[in-house]
Amino acid sequence: MAISYYTQEGLDRLHEELHNLKLKGRADIARQIAEARDKGDLSENAEYDAAKEAQGLLELKISKLTEVINNARLIDESTIDISKVSILSKVKIKNHKMNKEVTYTLVSEEEANLSQGKISVQSLIGKGLLGKQVGDIAEIQVPAGMQKLEVLEISR
Repeated sequence: MAISYYTQEGLDRLHEELHNLKLKGRADIARQIAEARDKGDLSENAEYDAAKEAQGLLELKISKLTEVINNARLIDESTIDISKVSILSKVKIKNHKMNKEVTYTLVSEEEANLSQGKISVQSLIGKGLLGKQVGDIAEIQVPAGMQKLEVLEISR
């Protein structure tokens, strides 16, 4: 699995999710299996089969999340070079087509949340902005057409 970069906030969220899956998720599944087992013949017990399948899916999710955390690297925000756009840069851009200014923070794909102004470095706009400097114009092909985005400001 590839290494992914996270903010402290994003990494803390992953650890919390894993903790909840291990404690609450496993306890819920164990309860469901016990309840289904109490209903009698396991060979024809659909609830038991469903609970065992849910247990397998939960364990798979725990395994995958553990792998993500093991391959996660924390980004030291204090070392970010703000002379050019990079991961964790806060970028103020002007969309020339719409004559509108917006500010985005470039984050890992797992931390992206447009409603919070966080876009993935893997997104079309994120990829198009990477490496740009203040004053540069990024021409980015998006589903709605060609966008001209001028980099107005880069910060942390």
